[in-house]
Amino acid sequence: MKKKVLIVYTGGTIGMVQDDNGSLHPFALDRIYDAVPQLKNCSYGIDSVTLDNIIDSSNMTPSMWVEIAEKIERNYDDYDGFVVLHGTDTMAYTASALSFMFKNLSKPIILTGSQLPLGMLRSDGRENIICALEIASTRLAVIPEVCIFFESHLYRGNRSTKMNAENFDAFASYNLPSLARVGINISFREHLFLPMPTEKLQVRKHFDTRVAILKLFPGIGPEVVGAVLNTPDLQGVVIETYGSGNAPTEEWFISAVEAAIRRGVIVLNVTQCKAGAVKMRQYAASCDLDRIGVIGAGDITIEAAITKMMCLLGQYPDDKEHVKQRLSQSLRGEITE
Repeated sequence: MKKKVLIVYTGGTIGMVQDDNGSLHPFALDRIYDAVPQLKNCSYGIDSVTLDNIIDSSNMTPSMWVEIAEKIERNYDDYDGFVVLHGTDTMAYTASALSFMFKNLSKPIILTGSQLPLGMLRSDGRENIICALEIASTRLAVIPEVCIFFESHLYRGNRSTKMNAENFDAFASYNLPSLARVGINISFREHLFLPMPTEKLQVRKHFDTRVAILKLFPGIGPEVVGAVLNTPDLQGVVIETYGSGNAPTEEWFISAVEAAIRRGVIVLNVTQCKAGAVKMRQYAASCDLDRIGVIGAGDITIEAAITKMMCLLGQYPDDKEHVKQRLSQSLRGEITE
């Protein structure tokens, strides 16, 4: 039976074509065969849907994550895989969010985009679309995950981060090897795939956006820390610490964080380093954070940390203890255990 893939078009650089005046503008998705004529020769069926409002990914919001998820959910039984065309700036956030939204996912959801628009001669978008569709429809391996495909590599979505704004290899996964590499053949690393679920798909659609990120830097003062931690109605904060989870040991800093925790704010410790993990109490500079109840997040990315926190707070609004417990666990392979 012929396989079918659904494309979900959200906008972004990949969806731009050049008109006769040289201006770039979004193309209608029903013209994808004009933009990528090679798809006419593919062995699988392709259908497409579009967000109600096509956006630059810098304008991505949790409500749009829900819209993307609902389009996939409505069509889930009719397709073998899904490809989401997305701008690169917030792609890792969307991939992370979707990974936490889809519980018991048994089909691939692959996000891809480009650094140059499809309407430009040297665009990387054509190859990225073709490869993402090939992987989503392949009979060689079934990938029950939300992934990002970019520049010959398939990455776990919630392990990915955008690391380059200039080159075609825009994404990297520093703490987990790529799940597949595309060359003459597609080489899958199936031992890295998440296990195939045995239960029915569930889609979580509630996010609590009353969260913040506090990035530490030498010279940060009480005013800046207080402005973040004392944000009205704040429910959670991700602190980007140094190295393996270290932070200032000054009394004013520890007291400010402890006061926030006592008010019910969940505090998650994530390293600023691209590779490596938070290891609470490895150094004295993280002992106080551990003592006052800051949660170590292992080797999670900042994109996965903030979207996971929003998703869990939205899912369990009245059970902060459960949220804390789940934040320290790997739910979709986002943390090395």
